[in-house]
Amino acid sequence: MTTTTERQTGELGGDPTTPGEWIDRARRVAGILAGDAAQRDRDGKAPYREVELLKESGLVTLLGPAAHGGGGETWTTALRVCREVSKADGSVGQLLGYHYLWSWATRFFGTEEQIARDEERYTRNRYFYGGAINPRDKDIVATDEGDALRLNGGKSFASGSLVSDLTCLTCALEDGSRLFVIVDSKSPGLVYNHDWDNMGQRLTESGSITATDLIVPWNDAIGDAEKKSTPMVYGSLSLLTLQLVMTNLYLGIAEGAMESAAEYTRTKTRPWPYGGDDKDAATDEWYILEAYGDFRSKLWAAEALIEQVNERLSGLLHGPREAVTMEMRGETAVRISAAKQRIIRDGLDVCTRVFEVMGARSTSAAYGFDRFWRNLRTHSLHDPVAYKAREVGRYTLLGELPQPSFYT
Repeated sequence: MTTTTERQTGELGGDPTTPGEWIDRARRVAGILAGDAAQRDRDGKAPYREVELLKESGLVTLLGPAAHGGGGETWTTALRVCREVSKADGSVGQLLGYHYLWSWATRFFGTEEQIARDEERYTRNRYFYGGAINPRDKDIVATDEGDALRLNGGKSFASGSLVSDLTCLTCALEDGSRLFVIVDSKSPGLVYNHDWDNMGQRLTESGSITATDLIVPWNDAIGDAEKKSTPMVYGSLSLLTLQLVMTNLYLGIAEGAMESAAEYTRTKTRPWPYGGDDKDAATDEWYILEAYGDFRSKLWAAEALIEQVNERLSGLLHGPREAVTMEMRGETAVRISAAKQRIIRDGLDVCTRVFEVMGARSTSAAYGFDRFWRNLRTHSLHDPVAYKAREVGRYTLLGELPQPSFYT
């Protein structure tokens, strides 16, 4: 059967040239994805076609240099685009956001020569990135064999790698020093274990991988020139960028839940006839109007905070790498923590309560409205939200800025 996603990819036209056009392109892609989102969520198939849609739409090269055919856009636009796509499909929104993160990996950690090489390669070819870096796993062991590294080990989460062209991996040498490498996702020795079977974000292909005698040239170890690296504060912005991608993902999912519910309420929900204050339409019911007013107010408030932080981080990401200080980083980190813990709590509230204003029939599997809650609930467990609130609390009470970690 031909899906909505397959039928409409030829209708997008040439690549956008302004931030507004890129956001409009993301909305059009979201419209395509929304057409069969519930069915694709039920099927749980690897999202090869969805990734092709992202490529054909040009969204994968939004951050790529214009000189190589990319959009030359900023992270402010990229995060908005991620959010728009997430309204229709949280899985695809996550994959796109992670792609943007890993396409920037060489800027986080690499030399100027590596940046020029890798950005041209992925932009010209419209390559798609996946990643396997979970810091709570044991490191993949990297053995130095002269001009190359031999990798052995595994990672429990490899979001998008199966359907990607390039995969970012973390590994460690015998002396404990960590390396960041970019490998061909189809490399011999890289095995996908097909064990992603979670209740939400079902199409992210976030299962585990195993590397067995995977050979990687030393010059693919990002940041290493002559087997030495010089870390900068700028590199630690990678963790903040990941957290802000998540934050925009959650806002997109919650907005998608509210918008889908509102359309159902307008067209299918019936007024309640036993309350002594009978209404002609569900949209006249006071409790329904009050609920949607609450939803909208919460998400507008979250959006205002998130937009503020998007601009702040984007300014650091596009500025001189050597100019980023620990204070700049910390001030941005605490605001990301505030935004993330706010949208998780309010987003889950919206995704849960929409059923109260749609009615019993909205729980039909045919609509799949539960996917919004399942997606947000699943991914928001990435790291404990209580620690985000604690970071904001320590800043408020003690003036302490969050210190860099694998999750901050």
